[in-house]
Amino acid sequence: MTETVTDASTDTSIEDLIDSFEFLDDWEERYRYIIEMGRKLPPMDDALKTEASRVQGCTSQVWLVCNVDENTPPHLSFIADSDAHIVRGLVAVLLMIFSNKTAAEIKAIDIDDILKRLEFSQHLSPNRANGLHAMVKRIQATAESYC
Repeated sequence: MTETVTDASTDTSIEDLIDSFEFLDDWEERYRYIIEMGRKLPPMDDALKTEASRVQGCTSQVWLVCNVDENTPPHLSFIADSDAHIVRGLVAVLLMIFSNKTAAEIKAIDIDDILKRLEFSQHLSPNRANGLHAMVKRIQATAESYC
């Protein structure tokens, strides 16, 4: 199944991101691209950076907040931030994948396939990979609470 997931702020789909990664010659360039994605994230209000919004299991500081609209079914949008450049870029990738979706749509996303196609498992350090999976679990658990 091919996911076309867009982020309203960049209108970039996961397929576009995967294509961009294939175009880039090496992982140094891909890391720069990920960092640039993180730089484009809107800043998170410091008032939202609380212990309750902090994602456990990340070596870096990561905060994640869910906003739910009043549509039927409701759509979940995520606001997130990190104190580390690459992790902030990974946050941007996850927001691209999961934001502005219903809980059912979030549950249906094959995140393992997407991450495999992005080759994150081969190129992220174990600490970053664990943090990425902690963020995914937090997003999926939030979606589950709205099912």
